[in-house]
Amino acid sequence: MNPDEGKPFEGIRVLDLTHVLAGPFSTFQLACLGADVIKIESPHTPDMTRIEGVDAEQNAKQYGSYFYSQNAGKRGITLDLKTDTGRDVLWWLIQDADVLVQNYAGNSLDKLGFSYEAVAKANPDIIYCKISGFGATGPKADHPAYDVVIQAFSGLMAANGEANANPVRVGPPMVDYGSGAQAAFAISAALFQRLQTGRGQYIDVSMLDAALMMMSAQVVDTSITNESPSPHGNAHPSLAGYATYDTADGQLMIGAWTNKQISSLFKALGKPERAKEILNTEREHIGLQRDADSKLISEILMEKSADEWEALLNHAHIPAARVRTLDETLIEEQLRHRGVLQGVSGDDQQPDSPCPAVLPVTAFTYAHGSPGIKSAPPKLGEHTREVLLEAGYSESELKQILVDNSA
Repeated sequence: MNPDEGKPFEGIRVLDLTHVLAGPFSTFQLACLGADVIKIESPHTPDMTRIEGVDAEQNAKQYGSYFYSQNAGKRGITLDLKTDTGRDVLWWLIQDADVLVQNYAGNSLDKLGFSYEAVAKANPDIIYCKISGFGATGPKADHPAYDVVIQAFSGLMAANGEANANPVRVGPPMVDYGSGAQAAFAISAALFQRLQTGRGQYIDVSMLDAALMMMSAQVVDTSITNESPSPHGNAHPSLAGYATYDTADGQLMIGAWTNKQISSLFKALGKPERAKEILNTEREHIGLQRDADSKLISEILMEKSADEWEALLNHAHIPAARVRTLDETLIEEQLRHRGVLQGVSGDDQQPDSPCPAVLPVTAFTYAHGSPGIKSAPPKLGEHTREVLLEAGYSESELKQILVDNSA
């Protein structure tokens, strides 16, 4: 049975010239949706995440956890694009490709001859996506960036953390993954557009732009007031029901935002009089008793554990959750009913592969043809022979390519 049967991008070929997180994550999403993603790495300086992860032994084998977390389902080849042979092979692959994704620094790939204009001349139908820190235009177009740099530049860091304290970066690389998701979305839309118009497309994805997209409401508010959002940690500055509280055992995050939800919260806490008052309070005045309300909530929550309060408040349709660590979340029963964590199929899981039992795949499922992982992440150059033989190269030609790769 074809593991990609019925998936949206079955038959779509993607040339993946990306590294680190944002670019590989975008093509990983396409692979999960059935695309034939060919990851192209330099044999001398492969994706730097191959040596990044929690297992030093696997890092030494160029199979770090940072690499396989967003490269499963791809085929991997090595090409030295600094050689004539390597560039010739890439041109050959471009002829039959649907998508090319790259996040080379600055105009490095352009200098090698693979600008969008040159690639589109060879294949007018191609979707060409470039991902960079600041985008391909503007005074910072050539400036390097990582997730943390964009967090600092975008204002995200300054909006995070506690009041009257230094800015704090968001721990996980959310800008990287947000940028990758935006790129996958843009590529998907461009493929649909091509069906309608028959035209290829150039896509310019900026991590800075993606960071602003993930702060849309705050961006709009700041543009109206000319005042940046102030960090307020885990407690909303005016809504007592939208905050983290200590309990008899553990911390509880409550997400009661509307007057109705805050009223329901107080009713669940055994304070019907305050619940009724809140229902009759104008929204603009809801924060006037915030401190008193917070004190009352704090006192009552100490009577039970966070788990008990989570169950009780959720039963009353009040958003709330005990603050969990990631290892606790990964064993929650809820995840057994979702498709976000998936394993590599048994036939494709190599015996010596360190790829874990499950990887995060996509944040959605379909009624049919749902996203899935079709193979383990590729070892460096694992599919070079396979892909080039498919492309029509002879064994003798392949030998020369492999010689150039090892030079």
